[in-house]
Amino acid sequence: MSDLGPQPGNVLGMLRQLARKRSAAERCEMCSRELFFEHEHLVEPATHKLICACGACAILFDGQAGTKYKRVPRTVRFLQYFEMPDSQWESLAVPIEMAFFFKSSPHGRVIALYPSPAGAIESLLPLDTWDDITEANPVLKSMDADVVALLANRVGAARGTRPAEYYLVPIDECYKLVGLIRTHWRGLSGGTEVWRELAEFFGGLKKRARPHGEVAHA
Repeated sequence: MSDLGPQPGNVLGMLRQLARKRSAAERCEMCSRELFFEHEHLVEPATHKLICACGACAILFDGQAGTKYKRVPRTVRFLQYFEMPDSQWESLAVPIEMAFFFKSSPHGRVIALYPSPAGAIESLLPLDTWDDITEANPVLKSMDADVVALLANRVGAARGTRPAEYYLVPIDECYKLVGLIRTHWRGLSGGTEVWRELAEFFGGLKKRARPHGEVAHA
């Protein structure tokens, strides 16, 4: 029997499926160009809002002062020699063992946020404590305001399973982490799925990261 190919009903279904896929594709919020899965982001410092952008649009905001948006960089750095004793972490008043910190140019200060099932929650950050952390870790002086954050993962250290990890990351990675926890958290302890997702997230960061060889107090 010869192959007659897809029947009309099947063709119509395939076209509808293709249309749904195309409509669901992310697009540049500047020029509406269709984006790849991995694409650039811009941040609006006044609101912390992230928008998706193509490379051509993102580069227009690279290093530009006084613009509404800033281009989010792509580099991840693993801070191998970062110093933060438990007493210093406790003084930050962060109720969990994971948080990110970034310099907000509109507010003129460092903002501390931690992920939760309800989203990102701000923790009031004592400025003298941040000054002490920066003095012990001069690499923090290189953080670009609004677009780069210090990401601290001390969950393993608190459980006694692995050392604390510290990264300088693009700010969109922090909000990706927040979204991951909001999506996968179940019950009081989070459930096995969210911890698996967290392990994959930080494993991916570690794999991408460029190690920072600066020894503290150098």
